[in-house]
Amino acid sequence: MAVKLRLTRIGKTKQPQYRLIAADARSPRDGRFIEIIGHYNPRHEPSELTVDNEKAVKWLSEGAQPTERVKKLLEISGAYGEYTASRPAKAAKPAKKVAAKASA
Repeated sequence: MAVKLRLTRIGKTKQPQYRLIAADARSPRDGRFIEIIGHYNPRHEPSELTVDNEKAVKWLSEGAQPTERVKKLLEISGAYGEYTASRPAKAAKPAKKVAAKASA
């Protein structure tokens, strides 16, 4: 099952609030979800953002793909930085050796 971290809309008409959720990629925007990770309210000045960083890092490490907006929100909350710091660094691949043809 492909899991995405995305926003789902809640709130009254013309007063949007959002939940950050982990959901199956095939489920509809406001449909079924696996877990609530946080809340986002863009209407306040400044915007309100609450994220459970432990849950977010857990889902990212398990392979969940965040949408562009959720990735930005996770960067603001610091969860994405925790995730990138916890990942093992990729080992540098050795350079390919070019075989020199022996001229005879």
